[in-house]
Amino acid sequence: MKTSKVNSLQDLHQRIGKEKRSFLLIYKKGSEQSDKAYKNLSEATAGVSDIGIFTADVNNVRDIHPAYSITSAPTLMEFKGNDLKNAYKGAHDPTYYLGLFENAVYVAKAEKAGKVAKQVTVYTTPTCSWCTTLKSYLNKSKIRYSEIDVSRDESAAQEMVRKSGQQGVPQTLIGGEMVIGFDKTKINRLLDIEG
Repeated sequence: MKTSKVNSLQDLHQRIGKEKRSFLLIYKKGSEQSDKAYKNLSEATAGVSDIGIFTADVNNVRDIHPAYSITSAPTLMEFKGNDLKNAYKGAHDPTYYLGLFENAVYVAKAEKAGKVAKQVTVYTTPTCSWCTTLKSYLNKSKIRYSEIDVSRDESAAQEMVRKSGQQGVPQTLIGGEMVIGFDKTKINRLLDIEG
């Protein structure tokens, strides 16, 4: 799927109103961080369908970011229907964006099937062996998740600490509830995994 440009707040509302889940990248063309975010977002959208992915350049579109109190570019906004669900600030690598998109597609398909799919975000670092164990367990259990490498994303690391009060990884955000470490019992309970 390719990204699609929106030209105004009204245009955005018309487009996201047609989607169960959608994303909008607010960026400023010509800014190094924004150009990087735009490029990485474009790479991540290659194999994604079932969700709307839009972009808005603040050089040209000036009414969206104030309407949602977005004060920095780049920021990726996540919508459920017309409601803003999350805002992810900064430029991220393609795998970060792809994880968000795949999780949104998974949740949208589960909702379509009448199931409630919880959004799962795993905070990790590359050298963490428990992180690898946790991800393997989620993969084996066919649980979709997005992964955030906090060693490469300072704002995400701060957000993680703000939510949990803990700095160690892995940490898993499941439907708004934070799980510290690889707490298999709590993960199974929150995700209805038999085992």
